Amino acid sequence: MIIAAASSGSGKTTFSLGLMRALRQRGLRVQPFKCGPDYIDPMFHRQAAGCESVNLDTYLASEAHVTGLYARRGGEADVSVVEGVMGLYDGYDGARGSSGALAALLDVPVVLLVNAQSVAYSVAALIAGFRSFCAPVIGRPVRLAGVVFNKVASESHFRSLEMACRDAGVACFGYLTRNDALAVPSRHLGLTLSAREEMERLIQRAAEEVERHVDVNRLLAATTCGRRPAETAPDAGSGNLRVCVARDEAFNFTYAENLRALQQLGDVVFFSPLRDGTLPLCDALYLPGGYPELFADQLTANAEMRHSIGAFAARGGQIFAECGGFMYLCREIDGREMCGVFPFAATMEGARLHLGYRQLGVMRGHEFHYSSLRSDDGAGNVERIGGQRTAMGRAVETALYRRWNTVAGYTHWYWAEHPSLLPFGKETGRVAEWMAQGQKL
Repeated sequence: MIIAAASSGSGKTTFSLGLMRALRQRGLRVQPFKCGPDYIDPMFHRQAAGCESVNLDTYLASEAHVTGLYARRGGEADVSVVEGVMGLYDGYDGARGSSGALAALLDVPVVLLVNAQSVAYSVAALIAGFRSFCAPVIGRPVRLAGVVFNKVASESHFRSLEMACRDAGVACFGYLTRNDALAVPSRHLGLTLSAREEMERLIQRAAEEVERHVDVNRLLAATTCGRRPAETAPDAGSGNLRVCVARDEAFNFTYAENLRALQQLGDVVFFSPLRDGTLPLCDALYLPGGYPELFADQLTANAEMRHSIGAFAARGGQIFAECGGFMYLCREIDGREMCGVFPFAATMEGARLHLGYRQLGVMRGHEFHYSSLRSDDGAGNVERIGGQRTAMGRAVETALYRRWNTVAGYTHWYWAEHPSLLPFGKETGRVAEWMAQGQKL
């Protein structure tokens, strides 16, 4: 099923987490998915379901890749739960890339979560509209299995909402109460122990709420279909690279399928820039995004790690870094010393959101950050490759930067469908060749 909503802020994450945990506690194998490019919700999914969550995004990847990925990852599970993005038909271009478009592509039924905080019987018109609306780019209405209400004030309130469903001709599976204890905590806490403990409390409360007020058996019956044949996972790679990947509280924005693709290149080894002494022995280094600005003091204090990464870059080691990983490679973050590979100062001063899909040739990615860069005279040593565009084709200032064999920038890229897009390899000059072809990749 896909958990969708009429709009953002309806409580999709809370309900999805509660349902995943409730199903897991019933002994079912749950495979979580996330519609769109978000990194944080899949972390929560993994905690709730005990299984790696996978992003499904029809802008970042082809429809064939997305459908194959869904079949492969979900094929061995008892239940596949996809958390939608924004409203059901909100995409990057009308309904393109929306939860509704994904539901139609995968032929998966939708469970619509409706925020009932300030409405009662009038939701009948809204529900009837979602049941019958046909987005032109989709060509047919999605399969609406039923509705779950959120922020319900009382049993009498729910009776009015239930009547609305009945008169709209759509099943009602139940509700979640109006409860501040079900609010998702800060999404900016990284993977700290306190953050995991706080999230665990929320997940368990949400699961109890689902079991108390949602007819889970009826919901499962309405979304049950024949088991899809599981596609075979890609063969283990024959590559001989040893790739180090940063993973800790400061660096944790990774796509599960990107990491799987890295394994095609050879051995993948995880390490912590916060706690480990030096960079492990490796042929290539991947620094993903995260929240280095929240852990800047600790990153600065681990001078040995910073110096070892800087030395690896200076002697020609291959590095690919995105967003937070790129900031870590800069000279500083708001006055706190970093690795110094790039002569930029990253700053949160005057924070302004940079958000949206990005494209560079055939490379597809997503940009989401508030920080900005200041440079000094040393920026002349850095090669810059621009030409990134939005999903609608508008040029943006966002660029990739190269110094030595280090390539970095703010965009998070999705390379799982085409691992060759990574500038890693044993051959000499691989990064220079990659950058030279950047405009036509």
